[in-house]
Amino acid sequence: MALLALGLTGAWLFVDGEHDTPPDPRARQYQDFNACLLTGEKGIMQGTLAASVWEGMQKASLETRTRVTYVPVTGAQSVGNVRPFFNSLIQRQCDVVLAVGVPQVQVTQAAAGKHPSVRFVVVDDASGAKAERPGNVTVAQPGGELEETVAEAIRQGVRASEA
Repeated sequence: MALLALGLTGAWLFVDGEHDTPPDPRARQYQDFNACLLTGEKGIMQGTLAASVWEGMQKASLETRTRVTYVPVTGAQSVGNVRPFFNSLIQRQCDVVLAVGVPQVQVTQAAAGKHPSVRFVVVDDASGAKAERPGNVTVAQPGGELEETVAEAIRQGVRASEA
C-alpha cells in the first residue's frame, strides 16, 4: 500500500512539474499559417532560383511568424512525377504554395483552380506569362525583386487569413 502511495505521489509530482515551467524563450512561436515551396531536385542550393525564393520566404517568416518549408522533387523532373509532390503540399494544408521549375509551375498552374482557398506563387519567365491563370495565382519574375515579391505574397496571404 505504501509503495502504491509513493508511486502515485511521484507520478503526480512528475506531471504537475511539467505545468510549472514556462515555454522555452528561445522557441519561436509560429502562427497557424504555412508557406510551402516546391522545387527541383537541387532544392534551395545556393545559386539556384529556388534559393532566392527561399530567402523571400524566410524574410516573410521573420515578419509574420509564418512556418515555411520546402519540398524538392526527386527523380524525373516531369509533370507526372511532380504531381504527387504537389498533392502532398495540398494535403499538408499549405496556405501558400510556391513553385520553381518548369514542371513544378505547370502542375501548380493546372491545379490551382481546384484549390481556391490556397494562394499560389509561380516563378516563371516571360515566355509563360501570357498563359491564362486562375485568380489565386501570382506570377513572380526571376530577377532583382523576386525575394520581395515572394515575401509580399506571403504577407498578403497572412493578412487575408486574419480578416
